[in-house]
Amino acid sequence: MKYGMNLLLWSGSVGPDHYQLLADLKAAGFDGVEVPVFGGTPADYRPLAAELKKNGLKCTTVTILTAETNAVSPDPAVRKKAVEWLKTVVDVNHVLGAETVVGPYHSAIGVFSGTGPTADEVNRSADVLREMAEHAKGANLMLGIEYLNRFECYALTTARQAAELVKKVNHPNFRMMFDSFHAHIEEKSQADGIRVAAPHLAHVHVSENDRGTPGTGQVRWDEFFGTLAEVGYDGWLVIESFGRALPDLAAATRVWRDLFPSPQDVYTRGLAFMKQKTAAK
Repeated sequence: MKYGMNLLLWSGSVGPDHYQLLADLKAAGFDGVEVPVFGGTPADYRPLAAELKKNGLKCTTVTILTAETNAVSPDPAVRKKAVEWLKTVVDVNHVLGAETVVGPYHSAIGVFSGTGPTADEVNRSADVLREMAEHAKGANLMLGIEYLNRFECYALTTARQAAELVKKVNHPNFRMMFDSFHAHIEEKSQADGIRVAAPHLAHVHVSENDRGTPGTGQVRWDEFFGTLAEVGYDGWLVIESFGRALPDLAAATRVWRDLFPSPQDVYTRGLAFMKQKTAAK
């Protein structure tokens, strides 16, 4: 198992101000970090790649789509921008030496149609993602698509829908991920969601029901870790927690109050919790 920490707890754009944090996370016992890729060019990420290497940290990345790059849009020009952005994301990952790029880049986050996804929207998304996956093949990069809860998107909200999208894209570099926070809302059980995801599972987010420190809330953690062991998952376990440090992200994730004593509490207690649970299975 590999243990990671999502850097969105601190920033949506990782730079020199966060280099000491990288050293701290390495010292705490993490194998890697999850880097947000929300803008910029591949060249912009070269200094970060060097710093990751210096600290002996591996990385995965996370990205999103916006209304201007919405893969389910009926407008071909918008879908073209989605393809262009996602190919740029792949190139950034190549510079970083990342293993997996995850996130809800099947559609624009926070954009709703007033109903569920149509067959046409699913097909449009699959076509965009297939182009991204083919580009990722040359970078030896795995894609792990993320489903969100119904309050953050409408296009992909369950493990079963994500598994069906993986089948529709039908590309060896395109799989799915599982997030305990979204599953806590949308699945009947963590176990059922993980078993559906298992044949296509490339990545896992460890996230409490309130986005605070893992192990301090209502997620059925014994079921979560037990089922991951049952299906033989042995990849990344990445803590994803959100606070109020980034106003735009706090607004997008509906974080209106402090959910933990400090970011250090999240990553130290969270890592100890993950290692305790995986050792017990």
